[in-house]
Amino acid sequence: MMMCRATLAIALAASFFSSPGIAQSEAPFDFHAQATYVRQYKPSFASPYQGLHSLGPERAWAYTFTSTLYFGIQPLEGLELYWNPEFTQGVSFSNLQGLGGFSNGEQQRTAGPELRGYRARLFARKTWNLGGELETQRSEANQVKTSYATERIVLTAGNVSVLDVFDAMDFSHDPRTQFLNWASLTYGAWDFPADARGYTWGAALEYIHPRYQLRAGRFLVPVESNGLRLDWAAGSRYGDVAEVEVPYKLGARAGVVRLLGFRNEVNAGSYSDALAAAGAGAPDVAAVRRAQSKRGLGVSTQLELTKDVGAYVRAGWNDGKTESFMFTEIDRSFAAGTLLKGRSWNRPEDTIGFASYVNGLSSAHRNYLAAGGLGFFLGDGRLNYASERIVEAFYSASVAKGTALSAGCQRIWNPGYNRDRGPVDVLSARLHWEF
Repeated sequence: MMMCRATLAIALAASFFSSPGIAQSEAPFDFHAQATYVRQYKPSFASPYQGLHSLGPERAWAYTFTSTLYFGIQPLEGLELYWNPEFTQGVSFSNLQGLGGFSNGEQQRTAGPELRGYRARLFARKTWNLGGELETQRSEANQVKTSYATERIVLTAGNVSVLDVFDAMDFSHDPRTQFLNWASLTYGAWDFPADARGYTWGAALEYIHPRYQLRAGRFLVPVESNGLRLDWAAGSRYGDVAEVEVPYKLGARAGVVRLLGFRNEVNAGSYSDALAAAGAGAPDVAAVRRAQSKRGLGVSTQLELTKDVGAYVRAGWNDGKTESFMFTEIDRSFAAGTLLKGRSWNRPEDTIGFASYVNGLSSAHRNYLAAGGLGFFLGDGRLNYASERIVEAFYSASVAKGTALSAGCQRIWNPGYNRDRGPVDVLSARLHWEF
């Protein structure tokens, strides 16, 4: 608790040292809400064998329900405070095992058939305006209506999702309104700091300029792989991330390119250590856990192709030496997609999306699984390796103000990186409401 109190105290205290060019308050209090229901169906698929952590080959249904309340207040000029209670329930395919790119980004590792509530976010955002014109930011979830200068410094501190600040892709970021697959949320190979629900505590500092943006942060990591309890020893176990963002123009169209780097210090197992210790038996990465670091990079770009069409490309890599600790079992990732608004057929609030994902593993990770090792998500008992390839399409139709109904499909080749199994089809229906 010491770090969470300290980060919030720093943000609150900083307001007393703000420069004269502070963010201009327009609405001191804000409230929004959302609810999303996703129902998925998986027909049976070819599976000559399976292991303890395989995606089951039988036909199956899965679902998730989430609801979030977004409270925001601007008690002082330049200071914003936000609180998000959240409720969730759901049932996954095969206990959320057997894939690198899972089919539903709303699925949490802690979800079950009973509705559960928890605090998702509790954070402060402090802005120092440095210069340039003031731009009005409209009211939305976790954003009070206010004005910011085009050149500013922003401190975000508290209980957050790291994806709130980093890799803020416009066209592939939100499974409640856009693509559903986990590989669409961010770089698949970024083992980003988070507990089993996808949230953490920490702080990020941003410098925002019209010609570029710089941001860096440090965040808590779980005590155990994919666990819910966070480790508050932030001096020795942590997730660091830094990002550079540069806008550009392609003709009259606006684009952004981003470069992200991360380093995690965690108590994790090494695949090579597990193989060396296994002898004639199956390796166990959990038996060789020690202080380890994991590093990785991601590069992405997004571009408005027309007024109604946007596209993106993401590519990520991590060193693949240690077990995936917080996200999913992907060491190499590539994703590309496009969103099309329905203005041309007189449905301006409708959206069509198409995306493809290619996920891969490091050689050490492959060897571990091929020898019968189990990851947190993967383990067919053996492995005829191939990259996991996924295509996804959806249509989202606006049915009322703030309400959208979507239908989508995904095809997954080589599920769990195993060319002996699959392909797998997943059909989805999604109902989303927001206020």
